[in-house]
Amino acid sequence: MKISVVTSLYNSAKYIDELYVRLRTTLEKITDSYEIILVNDGSPDQSLEVALTIYNKGNSRLKIIDLSRNCGQHKALMTGLKNATGDFIFMIDSDLEEDPEMMLIFWDELNSSKGKFDVIYGVQSSRRGRFKEKWSGNLFYKLFNFLSDVKVKDNPTPFRVMTKQYVDALIEFQEREVFFLGISMLAGFNQKSVEIEKHSSSTTGYSLFKKIDQFINAITSFSNLPLMFIFYAGITISLLAFIYLLKILIQYVVYGVGVAGWTSLIASIWLVGGIIIFCLGIIGIYLSKIFIEVKRRPYTIIKKIYE
Repeated sequence: MKISVVTSLYNSAKYIDELYVRLRTTLEKITDSYEIILVNDGSPDQSLEVALTIYNKGNSRLKIIDLSRNCGQHKALMTGLKNATGDFIFMIDSDLEEDPEMMLIFWDELNSSKGKFDVIYGVQSSRRGRFKEKWSGNLFYKLFNFLSDVKVKDNPTPFRVMTKQYVDALIEFQEREVFFLGISMLAGFNQKSVEIEKHSSSTTGYSLFKKIDQFINAITSFSNLPLMFIFYAGITISLLAFIYLLKILIQYVVYGVGVAGWTSLIASIWLVGGIIIFCLGIIGIYLSKIFIEVKRRPYTIIKKIYE
C-alpha cells in the first residue's frame, strides 16, 4: 500500500520546511511507502528553491512539479493528482492552517468505514477570517447551492483523503476552467465530511474580484439557470409590454386619452436596454467558456518534474 500527499505552493516558502517534516512524521505512522508531491504554482517567492533544498538532501520520497507559470490553486492540485501514484491520496493546503497530523484522524475514519467511503473531506466548523470574509464565503456557497444541481457543504476545505479509484474518476474531468469543489462532488462516490478547525485568522489570499470571478466560473460551469433566467425574463417583459400597449390602445380608442410625456418613455428604454445588456453579458460569459473549452488548451504546463 502506498500513500501520496498532494499540495500546491504559492507564497509558501516560510511553511515548506515545517510542512515537510510534519507530513513525513505523520505518514510514517501510517506506512513506510509514501510520496509527497509539491506542485509549484508559479510562486513569486522562494518556494521552489526551498523545496529543492529539501529534495537535494536525498529525500527520494519527495516529488516536485514545477509549473511553467501561475495557473491557480485548483488547476495545480489537479496536476498533482494526475501525477500521484498512491493507492490513497491525501490533499492538503501548504500554509499549515490545517494540522498535517489530522491525516491520522482522516485515515482512521476511512479505515473504520471498511470500504463504505471513498472520500473523507474536511469542512470548517466555523469560517475563519473577518466579517466580510465570513459573509462573502457563506453567501458564495448558499448561492451556488441554490443555482446549481451539484450541492456542496458550507465551508469545505481542500483537506481530504481519497481512494485511487475516486481520483482516477476525478481527473477524467477535462474542463479548462476548474472549480475543484464542484467536480469533486460531481464525480460521485461515497463521501463523508469531518469538521476541522483552521488556525489562522489572517486575510484570505482571494481578493473581492477573485471571489466574484470564481463564483461566476462556478455557476456557469455547473448551472444553466442564468440562461433560463434570460428566457423567462424575456417572456415576462414581453407579456408586460403587451399588456401595457393594450391598456394604452384601450384608453385611446375608448376614452380618447393619449400618452403624454417623455420621462416614462426614456425610463422604459433605459430599463429594457439595461436588461438586454445584462442578458447579453450572461450569454457572453457562456460563449467565452465554450470558446475556452473547444480550444482544448492544457490548463497547466509542467516545466520540470523533480523525482
